[in-house]
Amino acid sequence: MPEQKPSILAIDDEPEVLNAVVRDLRTRYGKEYRLLPAGSGEEGIEILKDLQRRGEPLALILTDQRMPLVTGLDVLRESVDMFPSTRRALLTAYADTDVAINAINEIGLDQYIMKPWDPPAERLYPVVDDLLDDWLAGYRPTYSGVRVISQPWSRAAHELKAFLAMNRVPYRSVVIGLDDDAETLLASAGAEIGDLPVVVLEDGQTLIKPDAPTLAERIGLKTHASSPAYDVAIIGGGPAGLAAAVYGASEGLKTVLIESSAPGGQAGQSSLIENYLGFPKGISGGDLARRAFTQASRFGAEILVPATVSSVERDDPYRIVHLADGSQITTKALVISTGVSYGKLAAEGIDDLIGAGVYYGTSRIEAENHRGQPMYVVGGGNSAGQAAMFLTRFTDSVTIAIRSADLGATMSQYLIDNIEAAPEVSVLPYAKVVAAHGDDHLESLVMANVDTEEETTVPAGALFIFIGQMAHTDWLGNLVQKDAQGFVLTGNDLADPLKGWNVDRDPLPLESSVPGIFVAGDVRHGSIRRVAGATGEGSTAIRFVHQHLASL
Repeated sequence: MPEQKPSILAIDDEPEVLNAVVRDLRTRYGKEYRLLPAGSGEEGIEILKDLQRRGEPLALILTDQRMPLVTGLDVLRESVDMFPSTRRALLTAYADTDVAINAINEIGLDQYIMKPWDPPAERLYPVVDDLLDDWLAGYRPTYSGVRVISQPWSRAAHELKAFLAMNRVPYRSVVIGLDDDAETLLASAGAEIGDLPVVVLEDGQTLIKPDAPTLAERIGLKTHASSPAYDVAIIGGGPAGLAAAVYGASEGLKTVLIESSAPGGQAGQSSLIENYLGFPKGISGGDLARRAFTQASRFGAEILVPATVSSVERDDPYRIVHLADGSQITTKALVISTGVSYGKLAAEGIDDLIGAGVYYGTSRIEAENHRGQPMYVVGGGNSAGQAAMFLTRFTDSVTIAIRSADLGATMSQYLIDNIEAAPEVSVLPYAKVVAAHGDDHLESLVMANVDTEEETTVPAGALFIFIGQMAHTDWLGNLVQKDAQGFVLTGNDLADPLKGWNVDRDPLPLESSVPGIFVAGDVRHGSIRRVAGATGEGSTAIRFVHQHLASL
């Protein structure tokens, strides 16, 4: 029996308006979605109850606000618990704008669309396209695709699942002893307990303990360059690298982006970026990365994931990029945007429990695994604050542990305000983690006061670490000038006189000590360490790439 198509629910009490919106939606989306019209708020709620009862997917609710008895906001408010992942939009008149804006805070309204929406190609479809793309990114239909079979708390399995999730590859997790069909599926795959973790692909083929590159190649990710030479190569796929890829490819440069793990970088682990321009409801790092990846690909940028750069060789006027698989790429210009990683937490037992209750960064995968349990966040920056607020969806006990007195010096005020208003979140000042305990997964933490060293043992289901910033530049060796922490120096920060500078111009603002090698984002010495700053630097770097290429 074919799977039921996801539905779009359209509600308006004016028959002519309802017919028009359903007509326009069916014209563009009728092949992939079922259109459900409702002539009143009451009818809309009844349809919601029927869909919930039958377990059918609902992608979008598009409702008029001004209806008697039951308004559009009433319908959306009712839908939140029934369909938490469904996207919600209001059809509003100009006078209802305040209602729509308030609804963003009250129920997480995704968008509002002003009447009239003619022409739909300009005023309706772009908004609905974005809403449906966002919904599809998290949609998990009845599943027959990639399955990961593992034992509980397997670190190797966690790394595979995290890799799939970060690259937006749908999969089903099947755990021995927890899922009824786990042993049957393992046997049908021709594998045994000692083979775990096992990945069963959509075509039924089995991978025994695969590494990320092997898995990537088998599921269709692009891991090898299609050409030996490019105008610009970008190393690192965080916001800076993705921005550089978008602008490089859109401006006609033959562009390749090389990313070792997944597009998005450290920002891709942010559960909600609320102060990014143009997203009043905020946007997750994963969604931002997905949009940027799609945009860069559409313009023709070639994106290799996962692919690791082992070194860069200077062969003027070219730069030779050596990859870990033994291949190499020649490029006229290079943009380094490898970003930073969280620093390692030096505490007893931490390393043994990574992937089994201890995590660097956070995502829905880890949070779901520890639903209802006390969770701890270590770190006082924006990423830690965003993670703490995200975790309140899964538990009513989130503790932020910081070494300082308060969050004021390290976190944006809007996040501090959100944390203070959240009863589920508490801040533990002057605190550090000194030990983590548990047999096969985290069960408790030992916390110590940074001044008195007094220790306290607390129950903990999960620990999420957001401390320090380590530059990803070891692979560069001594090719470019770096500061004592490994961040790459550029522009006016470079030592004078420059050794090996062989072009008749001064270094450009984002240029390293080697002509044609530019640096963007958190890996650059002096960067502001914000997503908006990284995307700005990534796009600006391409402007300087053009100037460099013109001088060759």
